[in-house]
Amino acid sequence: MLFTVSAVLLFGTASAFAVRTRSAGAGAAAVLFLFGFFTAGTGAEEPIRALVEAFAHAANDLAN
Repeated sequence: MLFTVSAVLLFGTASAFAVRTRSAGAGAAAVLFLFGFFTAGTGAEEPIRALVEAFAHAANDLAN
């Protein structure tokens, strides 16, 4: 079964969790940073999106 999740939904949920639990660290900062670029659609969105997609494909290849 194939299950896909929007990056905005994923990072939004992770951001809400980080804020709710008052997490303060590099992981929470990275999640909030990525969420900002995915929602804002700035010029830096495309390279960041490509990097995230590369990580997702690599993780998928490791799972197979």
